[in-house]
Amino acid sequence: MTRTGTSRSTTRRSARGWRTRWQDLTAGQQTALLALASVQVSLAATAWADLALRPAEEVDGGKGKWAAIIAINFVGPVLYFRYGIRR
Repeated sequence: MTRTGTSRSTTRRSARGWRTRWQDLTAGQQTALLALASVQVSLAATAWADLALRPAEEVDGGKGKWAAIIAINFVGPVLYFRYGIRR
């Protein structure tokens, strides 16, 4: 057993510590991870599309700044829709 309570057969040592491999995740964990990833990609794509189509005068701050912020997982697109659009 390792420090985290998992056996060495389900983890491997990397430069950053112990990492679990995709094939070692349960089907439920894989499904949850794919669902979260699809939500993240959908949020980011929607926010970037809105930013691209919205006139600059309707964006609070620079478009370049918001394009970079949107890249931050989950938080960026939510911040853009909450604070980046002038209403």
